[in-house]
Amino acid sequence: MTDVIERLRSELRGRYAVLEELGAGGMATVYLAEDVKHRRKVAVKVLRPELTAAVGAERFLKEIEIAAGLRHPHILPLHDSGQAGEFLYYVMPFVEGESLRDRLNREKQLAIDEAVRIAREVAEALSYAHAHGVIHRDIKPANIMLESGHAVVADFGIAFSVEQLDSGRLTDSGLSPGTPLYMSPEQAGGERHLDARSDIYSVGCVLYEMLSGDPPFTAATVQAIIARKMVESVPSLQVVRDTIPDALQRITLKALARTPADRFTTAGELASALATVEAQASGALFGLGGLAERQSGSVPDAAAVKRSAAGTPNGRGGRMKQVAGYGLAGLLFLTVVGFLNTRVVDIKLGVPVQYTPSRIDFPIVGLQALVPLIFYSLGVGFTLHRLQGDDFQSFWHWSVPFRAQARVPIGRVFRFRGGVKLDIYPPFDTGDFAPLIVNVSTDKAEAVLGLFIGFDLELF
Repeated sequence: MTDVIERLRSELRGRYAVLEELGAGGMATVYLAEDVKHRRKVAVKVLRPELTAAVGAERFLKEIEIAAGLRHPHILPLHDSGQAGEFLYYVMPFVEGESLRDRLNREKQLAIDEAVRIAREVAEALSYAHAHGVIHRDIKPANIMLESGHAVVADFGIAFSVEQLDSGRLTDSGLSPGTPLYMSPEQAGGERHLDARSDIYSVGCVLYEMLSGDPPFTAATVQAIIARKMVESVPSLQVVRDTIPDALQRITLKALARTPADRFTTAGELASALATVEAQASGALFGLGGLAERQSGSVPDAAAVKRSAAGTPNGRGGRMKQVAGYGLAGLLFLTVVGFLNTRVVDIKLGVPVQYTPSRIDFPIVGLQALVPLIFYSLGVGFTLHRLQGDDFQSFWHWSVPFRAQARVPIGRVFRFRGGVKLDIYPPFDTGDFAPLIVNVSTDKAEAVLGLFIGFDLELF
């Protein structure tokens, strides 16, 4: 080893001062060095001799030039590459942080929100690389650096260069890009012409490990790992960690589908799905619990239920009073939430002949509040309106609105809302509202079709 590093120092003298070996992988050895010209620390990766012989200098330098053109916030860039005597090498920035592998070795599992964010950032990096024709082929925790807490994907260079080799030369070298624990079934089966979905599977493996503490398939030998990938279903994350949200479980299992056609088509789709989970998690406010707790669907054990029942005063009657009290409190709370959530301006398409509704929403029974909480596209509510007649007299009336709406997030808390609404106004007589109005009444139901736009304060 000392002899190798001394020869490398001699070949790179004047350009890079090689300081020490940082580690060795299946295809390369990485050294800490100083860029003499720019006076900065860099990581110099040197291909193993057998891989150097298989790839060849001309092929390596040609192919790595494509990977070197990648520029993305979550991709570790390539500063330089070349041949120095017997060595083929490329140079990357030295990241002061740690790798995801180091982090997982220390902590085993990560917080759900952090795991989702890291996976999303990796997926965004891969989406960019795939759009430029580069498949990584070796996504794993050791190739994901954490810089200021954010993911930076490294080692696009080697895998992409080796991918261009014919299978005979690659077999003769005794090396293959990819790591069995994280490679896709098709890559493990020897398929060389891989597409983006192979990298997506690897991201799924990394995400699974961040959440559960282990990759989805482990075994004592490489052959056993590959065999499990080919025949076994992915174990449920929620068996290992019951706080995993249902949505995140579905995303992970889709990324880990054995058949490429069943996975996300692009890394961008995976990143968008993970971003949706992040957005939902960020809406957990006011002490109502996080996304994981609300979506996990965990059920209390029977013993806990019995203890709760035994400790309730007055038996069944006490429980009913308690439930009624909670129900009233919840109704009041939802009413307040609905009032805060509803700031809507109606643009009328058609109005009753005798009056022009000018709507102000007051969800007097709380049902209106359930619309933004439960229904994201369709909803039915119960609304009290302040209406203004042709003679500018004001009065109150109620209606049942049916909504078809779309919601667009603005930041993490506010949502823009708009759509089509049909208000059904029952027959009414203004005699009951004499202090407020004069001579406004109708003996038949009215239907008003309109558009509405507004902003919601996302409380959940």
